[in-house]
Amino acid sequence: MDIYTLYRNFWDFSFDNPEKVKPNHIAIFSFAIEHCNRLGWKKKFGYPTTMAMDAIGIKSYGTYIKSLNELVEWGFIIMIEKSKNQYSANIIALSNNDKAHSKALDKAFVKHASKQDESTHQSIDSIDKQVYKDNNTPIYINANNLAYQSELEFIEDWNVARKSILGVQSNMRKLCFHESENFKDLNKNFLKEDFKNGMRGLMKQKNGILPTMQLRPDHFLKDLNIEKYIDAHLNKKQLYTDNKKIDRL
Repeated sequence: MDIYTLYRNFWDFSFDNPEKVKPNHIAIFSFAIEHCNRLGWKKKFGYPTTMAMDAIGIKSYGTYIKSLNELVEWGFIIMIEKSKNQYSANIIALSNNDKAHSKALDKAFVKHASKQDESTHQSIDSIDKQVYKDNNTPIYINANNLAYQSELEFIEDWNVARKSILGVQSNMRKLCFHESENFKDLNKNFLKEDFKNGMRGLMKQKNGILPTMQLRPDHFLKDLNIEKYIDAHLNKKQLYTDNKKIDRL
């Protein structure tokens, strides 16, 4: 599977079904490819709802999930595990979906190229040629956006976040067992920058938050809480208003 085939088959389907495909479908599918690319082309991966909606500019969860489900129905996205709510991640896989395409788009390109050739009386062989390459590896990987290579990297960023945002010296050196297990699971589906944004969102919480929630990453790494803190950072939200009641997802 490579990015060229994914897009080629999608645009074939779009050309054959113009009454079905809308800009939302294109945006969701394109960002899924981009996210998979940055994760190193994993066969299945987390597709965080809030992050996707922010990236593609869809404000309504209902609109987003309807379009995502239609992409699943059409065979371009495989739903491995559905999210519990709009703040958690779906686990998905990308599919080539190369079955039963009429290739009408190819014919349209050829027809257009032929007409242009007749009108200009010039060779346009280059228009008909499409360059493909085996791309089992990512087209590009931004080193700053890769997943953590070790727990020590995560711990260092946690300590830096506490120091820079809270002004508190943090000397955490090791994750406890359940923190470590939760971190390993999340690190499969979130980028390093996602973790950093989540840390910023947590450390900037003021009203009603328990000090222990900012001391160690136990709470941060549980139940995809990282999702709501990423959202809090990106949208400058204060999540807690009651000292006696801590919101949990």
